[in-house]
Amino acid sequence: MPGNVVAVSSGKGGVGKTSLTVNLAVALAARGKKVLVCDADLGLANVDITLGLKPQYDLQHVLSGERTLDEIVIEGPQGVGVIPAASGIARMLELSAAERLEMGLAFTALSERYDLVLLDTAAGIGQDVISFLSGANHVIVVVCDEPTSLTDAYALIKVSASERKVRRFQIVANKVKGSAHGLQVYKKLLNATDQFLDVNLSYLGAVPTDHRMLESLRERTPVVSLYPRTQASVAIRDIAASLEERFNLDFESDGFAALFQKNDMS
Repeated sequence: MPGNVVAVSSGKGGVGKTSLTVNLAVALAARGKKVLVCDADLGLANVDITLGLKPQYDLQHVLSGERTLDEIVIEGPQGVGVIPAASGIARMLELSAAERLEMGLAFTALSERYDLVLLDTAAGIGQDVISFLSGANHVIVVVCDEPTSLTDAYALIKVSASERKVRRFQIVANKVKGSAHGLQVYKKLLNATDQFLDVNLSYLGAVPTDHRMLESLRERTPVVSLYPRTQASVAIRDIAASLEERFNLDFESDGFAALFQKNDMS
């Protein structure tokens, strides 16, 4: 398994998680990395929509045996590889032990062709989300300065730590007024986790509110490509650089097999 599997998650929807994931992927590819994005939102898959892609096949075709994992990968901006998911494929969580092992091995083999894999998980604390987080070396949690976002992010961290022993979380504050505001949002979450949880939080950076981001979403093109000099793009490239610096750190994970396991571990 490659050392750089990055799961991007959030406690609630609407915080800009998927947008951050695809823009990070493109920013890292621009830095010379070979990047694979896996749409790991099994309920509301939308990485392909965000990137303006129209996949012919997705994970559902792999599960049915119609296509191999290699065959469903499509190329996105900056040469980023994309594994499209299919909305509502609950069967991903109902695989037999043998099927989970086979899928894990297929993901491992595919991922070895890339420098890093970005997993865009669903929001919340569902069984699939926790499995994806435990299978990653790096976990990014995206938060906004809203009580529900912070509370739900705390819940995600708590459940991941208690059920799958995930201990390290890297925080990105999104939709903030500036760098000082982003750090303030991070410290709100840090104060709560330091007081009640045995986890390690680190600050990865902040992305300011930027109307260009909304425009890029309408255009289905990453903001770092469409408006490379806008504030959000500069911030995302800074986050990509910070993340790359952490790639050589040896963070343990359960491996790709964990991505398809039922959350029955104590």
